[in-house]
Parts: sequence; C-alpha cells; structure tokens
Amino acid sequence: MQGFVREQWALVLGGSSGIGLAAAEKLSRHGMSVCIVHRDRRGAMARIQPAFDAIAARGAGFRAFNLDALSAEGRDAVLDGLAEVMGRTGRVRVLLHSIAFGNLKLLAPSREGRPLAARERLAQTLGVEPALMREAVTALFAGGDPSFAGLADPPTYDQDNMIEDEDLARTAYAMGTSLISWVQAIHSRGLFATDARVFGLTSEGNRSAWRGYAAVSVAKAALEAAARAIALEYAPHGVRCNILQPGVTPTPAFALIPGSDHIAARARLKNPMGRLTTPEDVAGVICLLSTDEANWVNGALITVDGGEHLGG
Repeated sequence: MQGFVREQWALVLGGSSGIGLAAAEKLSRHGMSVCIVHRDRRGAMARIQPAFDAIAARGAGFRAFNLDALSAEGRDAVLDGLAEVMGRTGRVRVLLHSIAFGNLKLLAPSREGRPLAARERLAQTLGVEPALMREAVTALFAGGDPSFAGLADPPTYDQDNMIEDEDLARTAYAMGTSLISWVQAIHSRGLFATDARVFGLTSEGNRSAWRGYAAVSVAKAALEAAARAIALEYAPHGVRCNILQPGVTPTPAFALIPGSDHIAARARLKNPMGRLTTPEDVAGVICLLSTDEANWVNGALITVDGGEHLGG
C-alpha cells in the first residue's frame, strides 16, 4: 500500500476509541501525521494516552485536542492549533468524522413485554425449572453464543424519558450535519490538501428501525445527505467525500445502544464471515481510500461489513 508523508495530515473527529482511533493508528503506521479531536474525562485518559503515545512515537506529526468538537470555539481552537503544527507545508489530506454523541431515548413507551413462551415450553418439555432454564440460556448468550438470542431475556428500555425535540436536533447535528461545519471551516482557512478525502460513518440504522435508535437514525440519514452535497460542491476544490457503512462493530459507542447484545447476535448469525466487523476492518478501507489510486471515488456509500448486509 502507498506510504504517506509527514506533511499529509489526518484530522480525526472522535478518535479516542473505536473506528476513529483504529483509523488514526492505521494511517500513522503508513506515515501520515495525525490530529485527534476527542472529549473524554480526565479519568479516561489512563486508558487513552498509551494509544496516543504509540501514534506519536512512530515519528510523524501528532496532536490531540480534548475539547468540544461541536462548538464553534472548539473547532476554531483545533484549526488554530493544527495550522500552527502543520506549518507552511502541511495540509489536511483526510478528515474522518467519527463523532459518537447520540441520544438513545425511545419515541414512545415500549409495550412489547413479550413473554418468553418458547423458553417456558422448552423448560416444561425437558422437565426443567423455568428459573434454571433462564439461568442457563442467559449464561450461554452472555458467553457469546448468538444462537440463544431468541431465548434470552429481551432488552430493557427507559420507559420514563421519551425523546424530545432538543434531543433530536442535537444528535442530528453532532452525528450528521456537523460534518458540513468542519469541511467549510477547513476549506475557508485553506487547510485542505489539493487532493483531500472526507469520510463519514453511517450504519444499517440508516434504513432499519431499531428501538431507541431514532435520533441516531435521523442523524445518519442527514450525514449521508450532507456527504452527497459535499461531494458535489467541493469536488472542484479537490475534496472527495464518501460514507462508509460498517457492519455491527463492537465499540464503546455501540455498547450504549439499548439491546446492543441482541443486535450483535443477529449480525453474527447473518454475516457469512461468521463474525462481527472490527474497527481495524474499517480502518483498512479508510486507509485504502486515502491513497492516490482511490482519487476517483467520490459521493459513494461503501459497505464494509464482510457481507453482513446479504443476510437479510
């Protein structure tokens, strides 16, 4: 794969974990300088700092900003600092939008409360106490066997706090249209490389409805629309913009989704590769699309899921 040079910078929004961090690590291993924007509490830095130190130790440029990437003040602070460290010759080759700041409230109270009739019938047929059957199924499902998802206890949801307008608006901006704000700000300062790549991350929730995922689903649809507009209007300025749709990927953000264990189980059963997507799988594609050879890919939605989407 093509090596990059120190003057080429990757600006990763949301780069302290998951796909953002994996992409930063991958690009840095191929010689690209990296700037990570994240927002983490001081107590989390003991986990994060070793990864940052490893990136910095590879010899290319490195800078990290722990601040609010969604505020105009935060954005200006990052670009001021980045312009200074890049100097006269450095430019932003890659902008990766990997911000995971979404509201996971329900639209309406859940009335499912479905009794696990199949599990109860199985216990009765085997002459086993239902409590013992529940304990066994729960242990097997928690141990990573997706085959027991249908017999495991269903997800639980917060039934007292429904999503509100501000929740929707904030999530749509954070995980969607804030990409436009960053592209405009970088371009207006003349910080983009002459051949720049912009990436956003969507999910199957862009077209599938998951309980508690409404605000994020809205944001993903907005992100995809924003990316298409960027691909069209910034192409004459040398900017390519594409969206990646990873399969279900176990990240800290994914774990916060209500019922994430059930979503992951279904994904593993659907995936012809027999496993979930990893952050490194996605980082590899981001690196590939950042090479000179990929300069004709623009305005695309690229599925990176090992064939998970083929499973219906």
